[in-house]
Amino acid sequence: MQPDESKLLQSLQTIFGFNSFRSGQKEVVQAILNKQDVFAVMPTGGGKSLCYQLPACMLAGTCVVISPLISLMKDQVDNALSNGIAAAFFNSSQSFSQQKEVLNALHAGTMKILYIAPERLSGSWFMETLGRITISFFAIDEAHCISEWGHDFRPEYLQLSALSERFPDIPVTAFTATATLRVQNDIVRKLQLRNPHTLRASFNRPNLYYEVAPKTNTVRQIVDFIKTRRDQAGIVYRTTRKNVETTVEFLNGHGIGAIPYHAGLNDDVRKTNQEKFNNDTVSVIVATIAFGMGIDKSNVRYVIHGDLPKNMENYYQETGRSGRDGEQAHCLLIFGRGDIPKIRYFIDQVQDESERGRLMFSLNKIINYAEINSCRRKQILEYFGENYPQTNCGNCDICSGSAETIDVSTEAQMLLSAVYRTGNRFGITHIVDVVCGADTQKIRTFRHHELKCYGVGKARSKVFWRQLFNTLLAARCIRQTEGQYPVIQLGDNAQGVLSSKEKIRMLKQNEKEPRKPKQHKDAAAHDPDLFDRLRTLRMSLAKTLGVPPYVIFSDKTLREMTLMLPEKETEMLEVTGVGNKKMELYGRQFLEAIGLYLQENPANRGAGIFQGPCPPSL
Repeated sequence: MQPDESKLLQSLQTIFGFNSFRSGQKEVVQAILNKQDVFAVMPTGGGKSLCYQLPACMLAGTCVVISPLISLMKDQVDNALSNGIAAAFFNSSQSFSQQKEVLNALHAGTMKILYIAPERLSGSWFMETLGRITISFFAIDEAHCISEWGHDFRPEYLQLSALSERFPDIPVTAFTATATLRVQNDIVRKLQLRNPHTLRASFNRPNLYYEVAPKTNTVRQIVDFIKTRRDQAGIVYRTTRKNVETTVEFLNGHGIGAIPYHAGLNDDVRKTNQEKFNNDTVSVIVATIAFGMGIDKSNVRYVIHGDLPKNMENYYQETGRSGRDGEQAHCLLIFGRGDIPKIRYFIDQVQDESERGRLMFSLNKIINYAEINSCRRKQILEYFGENYPQTNCGNCDICSGSAETIDVSTEAQMLLSAVYRTGNRFGITHIVDVVCGADTQKIRTFRHHELKCYGVGKARSKVFWRQLFNTLLAARCIRQTEGQYPVIQLGDNAQGVLSSKEKIRMLKQNEKEPRKPKQHKDAAAHDPDLFDRLRTLRMSLAKTLGVPPYVIFSDKTLREMTLMLPEKETEMLEVTGVGNKKMELYGRQFLEAIGLYLQENPANRGAGIFQGPCPPSL
């Protein structure tokens, strides 16, 4: 039986301050309310937490959320409490009296959401405690951690497979932001989900601008990028602790306040640094991949990868930590082929041949992403099995025309000719050796040094020819067979290039001044002075309450206040992200700030949605 939709929308508005659901949210919420198991893949910033928080408020009992990082549970609880949801966490960071207080609330039935780590379920006494309370449903966050095919496998997640057996009448729901179809099937099987409602929301994050810049001087490139964004929050990812520390030192030396985060720092320092970043005390954090899973900071405006990620899952997850509020954000990857051998070294240490092959496949995909002259967004979506129907996304360096390309049609003809003349039965390495005029036993054995195409490309490096191979694969001029020893064959579009009817352009591997991404449609409409005032007020309240600023209101909500200029409580409740509880806790202070601004700027008192015509973007 479907819940009453008007009641659902009313709860959405009063608790969260939203007038409508995002794509897929309503169906997931309804499935949970119908006591059905759920598996949902939703992109970072797509509203996963609402999918379990809303039904938790509407169902009898307590929703038990399994979350991988203890350090993030406080933020998740603070968020829930700010919306008036009775929530708590139970973990080793608490004193005995704090844990007892949580257990008392559990037994009293007053708690709607309890956050725990997966390790907590390994204790028999805690499982027995859960058996004595009313549980509405289980919600497993970051569910990809249960799959050995996922990008962040954690053995402690495997014990979650016992939930369906131990609690056969209680729904189990699983959420993740990154899962290929293979990982999805593995998760459903290991959790023993029972005929789950399955959602694969679009992986498209239209507000993220994707750019790849050729690596020249990494730290200098990072500094130059951040200097134009001094007041914005950003994350810089580096692969090693040493690179993290070097980058922080370089940034600080150029007047940019930055702090490090990596596994070599002790727990207290890491916790303090994360809180400084979450609380907007510092705007830049430089980190290894140890930082970020589940981070709820909504106003991250850019993510920089100073080194090549090892796979597309990691890259998507990490870039997804920007722009969670729906505002425009910039994702910059600084790429150099010198990063590849470092990753390959670790892959070569893997003993299992099939696993080693899988890791190489993943590495090649992220290399292609960086090197191929094709829409970045389309490549990301295709990796996760989603077709992007547009020919131009308009929000990546390729589609905006800021990535420099060169005409390589002549070189493409050389390569295609070599594929044809060698009989469509050799791999990339041999074809490149033929074009470059290498003297190998294999070339002599097959007498390929006698071919017309032998040595025609010796003026170019092997790196160039391998990049051209990737470009031709993407253009379907060649195809690569499957199997242990794949060979290269001419593809459907080869003839057009060979006959000079089609041109081939390839990304130029040198530094170019990046074009600024397109401006968010509301960016020019709000008053930056009022926006800064509201941010200052938010920071003051956050410090007083001991919570991150985004827990109070997101940047998107503040920006909407500057556009709508509410002066009454009823008007403030129309602002996205302002629910009844947040209105009660913070609304009056923000109304007073807006009122003072309008007194000082009487000419603007007709510009808001409640005083005059609605801006075109709303």
